[in-house]
Amino acid sequence: MRLPTVVFLSVLCALTCLGPALSRAGHAAQSTPVTTAHGTATLLSDSDSFMPGQDMHFGLRLQLAPGWHTYWLNPGDAGEAVTLALHASGGAVGEGGPIEWPVPQRLRDGPLMSYAYTDDVVLPVRLQPQEAKEGADMVVEATADWLVCATVCVPEHAQFSMTLPRAPLYPSPQAPLFARAAAQRPVASPFAAAIAPDGTLSLSGEGLSPAMVRDAWFMPEQPGQIDHDAPQVLHVRNGLLQLGLKTADGFHRDAPLSGIVVIRDVSGREQALAVTARPGGPPAIAAARGGGIAVLARLLALAFAGGMILNLMPCVFPVLAMKVLSLERMARGERRAALLGAGLYAGGIVVAFVVLGALIVGLRMAGDTVGWGFQFQSVTFVMLMCWLLFAIALNLLGVFSFGTGIAALGGAGRLSGHLGDVLTGVLAVVVATPCTAPFMGAAIAGALSASPVAGIAIFVAMGLGLAAPYLLLASVPGLVRLLPRPGAWMEIVRQVLAFPMLATCVWLAWVATLQGGQVAVPLLAGGLVLVALAAWLVRKGQDMVMAGRGWRDGLVLACRGGALLAVALAVGAVTMVPPALAPQGASATAPPGDGSEAFSQARLETLRAQGKPVFIDMTAAWCISCLVNERVALSPQRVRDAFARQGVVYMKGDWTGRDAAITAFLRDHGRDGVPLYVYYPAHGDGIVLPQVLTPGLVLHTIGAQ
Repeated sequence: MRLPTVVFLSVLCALTCLGPALSRAGHAAQSTPVTTAHGTATLLSDSDSFMPGQDMHFGLRLQLAPGWHTYWLNPGDAGEAVTLALHASGGAVGEGGPIEWPVPQRLRDGPLMSYAYTDDVVLPVRLQPQEAKEGADMVVEATADWLVCATVCVPEHAQFSMTLPRAPLYPSPQAPLFARAAAQRPVASPFAAAIAPDGTLSLSGEGLSPAMVRDAWFMPEQPGQIDHDAPQVLHVRNGLLQLGLKTADGFHRDAPLSGIVVIRDVSGREQALAVTARPGGPPAIAAARGGGIAVLARLLALAFAGGMILNLMPCVFPVLAMKVLSLERMARGERRAALLGAGLYAGGIVVAFVVLGALIVGLRMAGDTVGWGFQFQSVTFVMLMCWLLFAIALNLLGVFSFGTGIAALGGAGRLSGHLGDVLTGVLAVVVATPCTAPFMGAAIAGALSASPVAGIAIFVAMGLGLAAPYLLLASVPGLVRLLPRPGAWMEIVRQVLAFPMLATCVWLAWVATLQGGQVAVPLLAGGLVLVALAAWLVRKGQDMVMAGRGWRDGLVLACRGGALLAVALAVGAVTMVPPALAPQGASATAPPGDGSEAFSQARLETLRAQGKPVFIDMTAAWCISCLVNERVALSPQRVRDAFARQGVVYMKGDWTGRDAAITAFLRDHGRDGVPLYVYYPAHGDGIVLPQVLTPGLVLHTIGAQ
């Protein structure tokens, strides 16, 4: 082929590929900037195109010079709020809505307090263009006025214009700025709000406690209602937060008070809540003396019940295998040993719950965003757990045995010991964290937000609930006598129970692959080979000892040393695994065609503003409760058909790896782990569903039956 022909075809191909992009570039999604000595103002669009009847956002972007600021809806003691009037004409017509205000900063200047924005801010408005001229472009014109202040204040004014083509909505390069602005808006408060005649603003509800609230302040939507610069005295006790506001002339004791309450927790994280406080005091149950004791008693009961139900959850099945075999001592009539073993097992569970809860609280105070089951968000931890359970399975199959230690957990190994009882309890808690039984969600959230003493008490109650069935069996002689006598069947059962362990290893391998990507597969498999090699070497050494060789024999020592080296190599391999690679916000757990879309707070707010019902499913690949619910209650065809008929948007958030947005959503709904299911009807507040779902419950919630 001649060179000119090659060049011609290359140019033609490039123009064909770039044509759509060049076409969009001709219709910029931002206006010409207006620049002054105090900053730059631009009108932005979140889409490169428009479609009649479909909502879109436009926004005034103010990039302010250092030291300058502009003002919120309520400017405070001085200033003037930004205004933005937007009008569409041409191919579609419409008027922009009110500004969707991000949370402002508090700026103090001597005796004055202002609510303002600095640096770079986007102030969005919503527009739903209506059909006007078919085939024509839409022309958007906007007029903005704002006041910028530093040592002096300067009023500024600008007019903007942009033209957008008619085409399916396509995110513009400026769309991330709108997502950031949406994330900076306050969320609806989950707490009941009241304003007393003396100006005491009260928030009441679970999750408020002195251990979690470090600071709080209120910013009213309307000026003249409070003295903005006056100190807002904060009082917090379990279930109640109160701010002492100094009222101003515009305050009406019989009218609601709307605004934003910003709460800063012990880690320094701030959460902005949109509140409308009704006139009056806080709910009597929250304000009454002794109400905190009633709340604590309820949380203790929920924790104990949740711990008991956890025995029935699939996460604990592998450990139950070892616990069942330990009942052999009871059947032999060794009552004292049975009671001691049950007590040590319960102690291991309680200590593990308390340590895990304390670790979560400590990490949060250090600024980390962790929740219940956070250790399973680490691919390193998942791989180590897989190898540990694989080693236990090999022990149950009789490949090797240890007199003490992990292989003798609960009497499951060839020999038993007190250390084994304790470690059984610890392991039960570790592997139970991917499951959240009914009642546990509220109990865990309460424990992590309560005072240290109350939090420890709640975790202790949860541990006692998990250990209660075993303690009952060990302490009641009549129940012990119902157990079958020991015999050859015990050996068969012990080997059969190795297979739930191996099935758990398969599940953990799948989770590790989702988190670590393809590189995790050979490392995980290589670790399993090394664990098997270590088990074989241990068995060979034991056989030599049984044949008459001493433990100090060279071959025996070589076997023991080789086993230790194999284990060390496996543990060292996990340092080669990269951080979790699971796509943030996408669902690694979703089967193809489940009709879900990735969770996004901005998308959720957009759908709710459009009046569309939304079903939120917060899940994780390592959460067995989540997977069971998805398979049993959310995947059936009749449920999917009902979602389609009702127009329900199914959003799924994947917490397999760390995701700050999902963690924030969980906390906003009083949860510290998954699963979490929330249904937002077309008009109304969100409905939090139980942690165990059925198809009937889901259909009833969305109004399909």
